[in-house]
Amino acid sequence: MKSFVQLTDSVFYIMAAFAQPKHGYAVMSEIEELTGGEVKIGPASLYTNIKKLIGEEYIVPYDESDSRRKVYTLTDKGRSVLHHDLVRRQKMIHFAQIGLQGEDSHD
Repeated sequence: MKSFVQLTDSVFYIMAAFAQPKHGYAVMSEIEELTGGEVKIGPASLYTNIKKLIGEEYIVPYDESDSRRKVYTLTDKGRSVLHHDLVRRQKMIHFAQIGLQGEDSHD
């Protein structure tokens, strides 16, 4: 079985946002909106992570026609890593749900 990287929550959100091409500000806004403000990723954190994701070949520039707003999207490698981390997280959630259901029967 091939082992995959465990993404941090912030990187998971960022990569999920880049599943469709978009620029950094759109990623920050989308994450904050979809999490009801529970997760906020600031510009410094976002752009540090973008550099790392480019270095890992998880994202690539998508449309470089506007130098002010760089648009990025996931590579096939990035999609694979995101998918495997999603499956890992789903297993974690399932495990917790089973534990909590068992807790209900002890009340």
